[in-house]
Amino acid sequence: MQPLTDAQIRSAFVNASKREIAQATLPDLDSLKWDKLDALGWRDPKRPVLAYVIVEHEGSPVGAILRTAEPSKARRRMLCSWCQDIVTSDDAVLYVAKRAGAAGRKGNTIGTSICTEFSCSRNVRRTPTTSEVGSDDPTDREAWTARRIATLRERSTHFIAEVLDQSSLD
Repeated sequence: MQPLTDAQIRSAFVNASKREIAQATLPDLDSLKWDKLDALGWRDPKRPVLAYVIVEHEGSPVGAILRTAEPSKARRRMLCSWCQDIVTSDDAVLYVAKRAGAAGRKGNTIGTSICTEFSCSRNVRRTPTTSEVGSDDPTDREAWTARRIATLRERSTHFIAEVLDQSSLD
């Protein structure tokens, strides 16, 4: 992912009002390892039910404000639909985004399970187990990791495309 500025991130949101964009708490952009990010996601520390995600879509950054339920101690184990990592113990939660434009104003939403702390980019880059790859060959491991990165990008981009989809107006 290309490094983004505060202004670029705020202008990338497609499903938010000007007020919501202005109130968004951004992460520390200088501390991010941009070359290791396929999707930039973070939770709002001031409002635990809000989160944000930025994904490259058709060559440009596109962002969505996400909502989740209040944090609960009684959480179900869930698989992240983006990284689908079965080895890490990261929690996943259901995040819901208003659709962009008229569909969102009518209340239409789309949801998916994503790692609670948006650790997907890190998860797909971890060293795979031999049983996952079926081989100890370093070339096979690199190919496995490259496929996982590509799949994460495809799934996160597809989610953003669904947020942008205006065919759900009915």
